[in-house]
Amino acid sequence: MSDLTATTADIDSRLEGHRVELTAYCYRMLGSAFEAEDAVQDTLVRAWRNIEKFEGRSSLRSWLYRIATNVCLDMLNAGNKRARPVDLSGPTPLAQAALNPLPENTWLEPMPDGRILPTVADPAEAAVARESVRLAFVAALQHLPPKQRAVLILREVLAWKAGEVAELLNTSVASVNSALQRARATLTDQQSSPADTADPLDEEQAKLLKRYVAAFEGYDMKALTALLHEDAVMTMPPFDLWLQGHDDIAGFMTSIGASCEGSRLVATSANGTPAFAHYKPNPDGPGFVPWAVQVIDIQNGAITGMHCFLDTPRWFPLFGLPDHLGADAA
Repeated sequence: MSDLTATTADIDSRLEGHRVELTAYCYRMLGSAFEAEDAVQDTLVRAWRNIEKFEGRSSLRSWLYRIATNVCLDMLNAGNKRARPVDLSGPTPLAQAALNPLPENTWLEPMPDGRILPTVADPAEAAVARESVRLAFVAALQHLPPKQRAVLILREVLAWKAGEVAELLNTSVASVNSALQRARATLTDQQSSPADTADPLDEEQAKLLKRYVAAFEGYDMKALTALLHEDAVMTMPPFDLWLQGHDDIAGFMTSIGASCEGSRLVATSANGTPAFAHYKPNPDGPGFVPWAVQVIDIQNGAITGMHCFLDTPRWFPLFGLPDHLGADAA
């Protein structure tokens, strides 16, 4: 019995050791934090149930990726393609701004770094991992057919050889190379200039974010807009509108978004970039209550994106954030 228990514990440990990288893979495939975690759980359960069929002709890691790929392709058969507000329409002029929510499954979702970024010693490898989970990159992936998506992630992000991908997908090397070429062309058309990623933040990025927190918490629109790129965007899923430019962002924050004055920001990280938990003053008593997870894009010393995910009953537990801040929070 003790031998069986030891074997079971060893299998659990070996499977669990792949959870973070599998979650990152499924997240890139699906664009949803919760669907990715469900897909990984399904993968690990299937692997556990079929471990006696694993013949060792490939590595355990390759076998798990095969299972995860099949799970994701099955989930994508429904045809749902997640997006950002900027992918669905043009920017909304402030004068026409209205808060129209769309269903949850419309939106690309944020993901805490700790759930998708494995600890690696190589700075170059870490940089690739962070770049490959940026909101803009994952959004661009959603434009690819599911199998092209898998090919591009496996080849370009995870650096698998064409033969390995062909074996995983039960296809030919020629088909893999063709799919990769088409996927690259689509991504070139879809991607904008990449935001900066850094871990840890460099000195200039850290100063910029410190100024951002001071300006946002002080609701100082002059100081805030000085930090924004002239074409900066602000998005607020589940609402479909998005704003572009200093004037419209500041105007929104002092009109429709005026209840955010006096807020507090708590640093976190998501999608390989800086992020904040945004708490608004509690309208029903002292302290502060959850309002949004903000994912911040930085490029060339300016903030280019403020992506505010408002479904806090889902996001704050996922990020391990408190559901209330006291009145003395600073």
